[in-house]
Amino acid sequence: MTGARLAGGLGALVAALWAASLLTGPAELGPLAAVQGLFGPAGSPEGLVMQQIRLPRALLGAMVGASLGLAGAALQGYLRNPLAEPGLIGVSGSAALGAVVAIHTGLSASFALGLPLLALAGALAGVLVVLALAGPRGGALTLILAGIALSALASALTSLVLNLSPNPFAAAEIVFWTMGSLADRSMTHVWLAAPLMAVGAGLLLPLGRGLDALTLGEDAAAALGIGLPALRLRLVIGTACVVGAATAVAGVVGFVGLVVPHILRPLVGARPSRLLWASALGGAAMVLAADIATRLALPERDLKLGVLTALVGAPLFLHLILKTRSAAP
Repeated sequence: MTGARLAGGLGALVAALWAASLLTGPAELGPLAAVQGLFGPAGSPEGLVMQQIRLPRALLGAMVGASLGLAGAALQGYLRNPLAEPGLIGVSGSAALGAVVAIHTGLSASFALGLPLLALAGALAGVLVVLALAGPRGGALTLILAGIALSALASALTSLVLNLSPNPFAAAEIVFWTMGSLADRSMTHVWLAAPLMAVGAGLLLPLGRGLDALTLGEDAAAALGIGLPALRLRLVIGTACVVGAATAVAGVVGFVGLVVPHILRPLVGARPSRLLWASALGGAAMVLAADIATRLALPERDLKLGVLTALVGAPLFLHLILKTRSAAP
């Protein structure tokens, strides 16, 4: 499939799902009322629903999905491993730990932005630890090992905080947050995440040439003039920005960065440079579709976004593994 056709198809899909997200919710607003509420006075009931509830949720759905899809494609290209995903370098785990600490200490209850800000601080601390462990000249294997060690430590500390929760209500809030959700988000969360996501995308999208060269091996890429230490640094910092921001505002949403690049890789000729932008659009479409489904499937039970992406992503990923194994000689 040509790049223009794929970009047009994915862009149209994202636009359609984004519009559907704006029209989906318990408040029964028709398309005309929704448009009037979106562009009309904020004080009206329709304006309140559209501008303060549905618009932030739709924007964050596209932003979080694009961030996770882009980060997954970039990591898979750098590590030359289709099983790589954004949580591999430990950023999402350290961001989740920061958010859990905010809930445990009561900071999230006393300060509205306490949770996302502490999650971002956790992501920053995590990327600094990974870079320190991997060292300035560490290769892909060193980066993976450092990420696994950080993920294990963050998971253990998160379990410890959960175990020491002062009351069952705090424990329940921690568990529900780690499941991932876009409900009850505001434009404040959008403005908090947008700058970091923009910086991360600005670091990751230009890596296409280097990732294409890496398909020939690290020695060949170096011979072609690719600076591998600089590429790795931009990859880690860019991934930390997009994944840390996504985790800070939406919780842990899994399988997007793992499954989306797998689905789209055959459509881009397995070229990492083309897979970057395609996975960003595909990730946005997947998260928007999943968030719409959470509002339609069990509207009275608050089905969590991360639960649904795992329920859909895990069987799909298993199917892709079986398909790949059957196609192998």
